[in-house]
Amino acid sequence: MYLGLDLGTSSVKALLIDDTQVILGSASANLTVERPHPGWSEQGPDSWITATRTAIGLLAKTHGKELSRLRGIGLSGHMHGATAIDRAGKPIRPCILWNDTRSHVEAAALDADPMFRRLTGNIVFPGFTAPKLKWMATHEADNFSRVAKVLLPKDYLRLWLCGEAISEMSDSSGTSWLDVGKRGWDDDLLAATGLERSHMPALVEGSERGGSLRPELAAELGLPAGTPIAGGAGDNAASACGMGTIADGHAFASLGTSGVLFAANNRYLPNPDSAVHAFCHALPGIWHQMGVILSATDSLNWLAGVTSTDPAQLTGELGEKLLAPGSVMFLPYLSGERTPHNDASIRGGFAGLGHESDRVALTRAVVEGVAFAFRDSLEALAQAGTRLERVTAIGGGSRSNYWLEVLATVLGLPVDIPESGDFGAAFGAARLGLIAAENADPFSVCAPPATRRSINPNSEHAKAFEEAYQRYRALYPAIKGALS
Repeated sequence: MYLGLDLGTSSVKALLIDDTQVILGSASANLTVERPHPGWSEQGPDSWITATRTAIGLLAKTHGKELSRLRGIGLSGHMHGATAIDRAGKPIRPCILWNDTRSHVEAAALDADPMFRRLTGNIVFPGFTAPKLKWMATHEADNFSRVAKVLLPKDYLRLWLCGEAISEMSDSSGTSWLDVGKRGWDDDLLAATGLERSHMPALVEGSERGGSLRPELAAELGLPAGTPIAGGAGDNAASACGMGTIADGHAFASLGTSGVLFAANNRYLPNPDSAVHAFCHALPGIWHQMGVILSATDSLNWLAGVTSTDPAQLTGELGEKLLAPGSVMFLPYLSGERTPHNDASIRGGFAGLGHESDRVALTRAVVEGVAFAFRDSLEALAQAGTRLERVTAIGGGSRSNYWLEVLATVLGLPVDIPESGDFGAAFGAARLGLIAAENADPFSVCAPPATRRSINPNSEHAKAFEEAYQRYRALYPAIKGALS
């Protein structure tokens, strides 16, 4: 039995598999995000522990016997969060999350130093960890002076589980402190933010052991003491392990809260000028690239909120038959944007509204706008040397066939839908727990699921969507100029 724990932005999920990778059960507990100021996004780290206790407790009600035979635990979590810990191992302040843009000034200052792109292979984005600590040093000097360790969100859970400060390569790639090509912390990058190697956790590969479950906590949770904990992965690399996206050129499109176009690489391919992330994968000797859209299904969630309805109802109102792109266009920059603009201050908008623009028209615009943002990432990946032949769709948005046909048509690529099952980050984390516990072959364990069906680009509307994408691209500089 192997347990995957995925710390998401909105919930913690616990998922249990056996040694044949059959999912035996799962449970989750919700989390909330605090936004005390515009552009800020925070969570209390101890809320993650409370939610993890709840999720494991719910799973134990139906699978207590299986959990008592647990052999491995894997961790996954949302990336980039700055969890500042004092010498007593306690959080100093709420964690500054991945979609927090307060440190855009500090990020720009760090990014202006050529060392950062040269060593990390990435732009220093405001959502990354290093500029957040630089912001703390400027705006919360007392808090900064108390920092003993900086942990990523899932690694704060690990600290609770095993009492050790340990991270792994994929998650640490998003800090701006890791030499991504060499897969290790860099002293000069740390010094640029007033930190030293002692402030960092130890590093392991995601498929290696990274701690063991504390006996007193094991007794409380009903789990075996000393259960090995895998290094784990950042959420996207964990999803890739769950999807079997580990071979060179394999790719997935994640229509989640944020959107991700993820491609596995057998070598390190940095190209920071394209605003594509080049990170270590969760398995040794593998890297990956990804384009990131900060508000994917979150854009639909926003529209559902302002129209007092449900996201599934909104997409259901679109019907089954794909229509040519509508006259209303949507820019999904509700929290700024990563790929390709690296713009923390830009905000979204509708264009082309008329008296006839009803709720369905707005929903179509949001669906199409998010698909166009994925096309931006596809173009950026091409600039970084990676050309895709097809993608596999995952995430909540992939439940909408209409959205997937729009995506296939806009990308000009077949979109594969896997056989029904949970192949997300929690499943990938459980796979990493299995590999670490049993010293299993990662490529055998992380096999891709069977494809249930494929959605091909709609040839009837391909030209219209291409023309609409070109209009979409023209909107960013227009709205950027208007808001500057």
